[in-house]
Amino acid sequence: MKGKMKAMVFYEPLNMKYEEVDIPELGPDEVLIRIKACGICGSDIAYYWGMSPLETDDGKGPLVLGHECSGEIVELGELPKQLGIFKIGDRVAADPVQYCNACEICKKGEVNLCEEKAVSGVSVDGGFAEYMKTKYTSLFKLPDNVTYEQGAFLEPLADSVYAVKKLEVTLGDFCVVIGPGPIGLAQAQLIKASGAGTLVVVGTRDYRLDVAKNNGADHVFNIKDSTSKYYISDLTQKISELTDGKMADRVLVANGNPESMKIPFKISGRRSVIVFFGLPGADDMIEVPALDTIFWDKTIKFSWLAPLTYPKAINAIATKLIDVDALANQKFKLEELIPALEKVKDRVGNPLKALVVP
Repeated sequence: MKGKMKAMVFYEPLNMKYEEVDIPELGPDEVLIRIKACGICGSDIAYYWGMSPLETDDGKGPLVLGHECSGEIVELGELPKQLGIFKIGDRVAADPVQYCNACEICKKGEVNLCEEKAVSGVSVDGGFAEYMKTKYTSLFKLPDNVTYEQGAFLEPLADSVYAVKKLEVTLGDFCVVIGPGPIGLAQAQLIKASGAGTLVVVGTRDYRLDVAKNNGADHVFNIKDSTSKYYISDLTQKISELTDGKMADRVLVANGNPESMKIPFKISGRRSVIVFFGLPGADDMIEVPALDTIFWDKTIKFSWLAPLTYPKAINAIATKLIDVDALANQKFKLEELIPALEKVKDRVGNPLKALVVP
């Protein structure tokens, strides 16, 4: 498909331009999609402000950011055309992690750890544009009752499905989610749907705790703002009171704050499972109280990306097991991306998930 398109091209920190560029030309295993919605992720903010390098060869641009994408197929490469799996007009969501499917790691099923992967919006051009190309193996058809905007939430939701799977929730468990950002709020809904008996969400901002309370959380606690209606001064004591001293069965840390990563060891109980999901800084450390953790036979896990979880994430939305519409509360035009990033970074308007809709 020849022609020009509008795109936000990132060159270096604080230098991104709304430009007219060539529509991407397809390789034999690629598909071109017209972007209908693309979510803003915390990593996009980190790239724009220079807090993290890209995964390009030199860590720099030019590159089109954006990796939480949905859209409509407008052109097929030779291979997907021959296979007939997709057709022009299909409504799809794109897994940005385009793993190679050929290395030893992929063939072991550990696709989230593929070292030959390309990542839309991180190492190759992404979705903050009118069109984006991707491998056909990275696409998932959207059911008729799943909107494009819901489809743009599938990447973080698929990540969340993997994290909750690793949490191993069993019926009646006392579960705690620390960090009610949009992903933490999605994970909280998934945990409740997985059979949690009691769900606690812990955060520092009431507007996010309000969303958690309205979407399945039995208790919400603000551990920072003493003026909050949800404020508690001692989370460990409160969890002990709610569990008659048994403490939490499952704890998921949804953010990368080093202080948050200390909390689960204080509030988790015997044979509990702790999952760390959020990304900390490169030099941050997790301090484990060794003896107590051993004596109570705790399990510590980590969760990274979304290996083979997209179908479950799509079903969770399509069957209304989870409400992602409650989490997408800001929308921007493509040319408004820079002020959108600024507003999300500075939390103007109480953002949860912000979407760019070309």
